[in-house]
Amino acid sequence: MTDYLVPVYATYLVTTVVLCTWLARTLFHNGAVFLRDVFPDRPDLADAVNHLLVTGFAMLNLGYGFFLLKGGRAADGTTAFEVLANKLGILLVSLAVVHFANLFVFHRIADRRRVAQLHPPVAPQRYVDDFPTPDAARPLPPMPPAAGTPAGWSPTPA
Repeated sequence: MTDYLVPVYATYLVTTVVLCTWLARTLFHNGAVFLRDVFPDRPDLADAVNHLLVTGFAMLNLGYGFFLLKGGRAADGTTAFEVLANKLGILLVSLAVVHFANLFVFHRIADRRRVAQLHPPVAPQRYVDDFPTPDAARPLPPMPPAAGTPAGWSPTPA
């Protein structure tokens, strides 16, 4: 009853490894251009991030692909083919989700860098103490002396 699963497992393993390797190489080459745009002033950082992403991609997706290896039963060739197609479909959809999540994250990083380049921080032009205070916080001007007040008298002691 399980004789049909042996070729399914072999086909699935070979396809998973080849597919993940091909996708990792494709993402590595095309991702390098994208990451150089994200990190234009740090090409060494772009290359390092690219290598780390490909390594993480391979570990995550090959590991996930191997987890999917366990299958049910296949009494005939048709059922075995359906098991294989189901496993490869789940793997491909998972790879696509991870890929688009990475693209979204790096798109957000690139947007932040572009905004920072359009609006670079500006050095302060004057000190905080130089700003005029609001009218409510300003001290009132001295009152003129009232009629009959001796000359030179002040309400505050000297």
